[in-house]
Amino acid sequence: MKYTFTEEDFDVFTHDTLEKTMSELKKHARVKLENLGEYFSDYLTEMTDDTHFTHVAQHARRKVNPPIDSWVAFSTNKRGYKMLPHFQIGLFKDHAFCQYGIIYEAPSKEYMADRLINQVDDILNLGDGYFITKNHMKPEKMFIKDLKEDDVKKAIERLKTVKSGELMIGKFYDKNDPVLKSDEAFLEELKNVFNTLHTFYIEEESV
Repeated sequence: MKYTFTEEDFDVFTHDTLEKTMSELKKHARVKLENLGEYFSDYLTEMTDDTHFTHVAQHARRKVNPPIDSWVAFSTNKRGYKMLPHFQIGLFKDHAFCQYGIIYEAPSKEYMADRLINQVDDILNLGDGYFITKNHMKPEKMFIKDLKEDDVKKAIERLKTVKSGELMIGKFYDKNDPVLKSDEAFLEELKNVFNTLHTFYIEEESV
């Protein structure tokens, strides 16, 4: 399949060495991420009215430890994405995800937190499979169905006040999820998720 993650894509992250993981990543999952980037950059540009550029994770700084996930990010800056709110599609060894948010390196964290604190109800009303995460580098998610209003508010406050604070909002897919059985189903699902996450989108001119 051209876009959908399969068992061999998830298995990329089961290897113990950096060399083996990167070799398998380049042969399998990265090809899908590049294809997804090409497919959705125009879609997100049209959806947001801001030009979006594709950034596929290269993991170039790694010297010893293999990556435990990989992703394609979409941002309004051609040179990078970490400094801005951005969209991501990616995968760990046991699940895939589609998310939007901001990480610790972005200077507009406080602005985004001020926006999100007025959207707590929107976050709590997200459907099954949706989550927030306070650390994009870890596989664990805080599923919306398990959260109370105060949990979400605390996560937003942490984004605003803690130097390493970050917050991503997205949807989780177990590696055996039926939506991963065909390209058509996966692409349609991702479009729906992007449309949902658009609720939290911050226009380029605001950051």
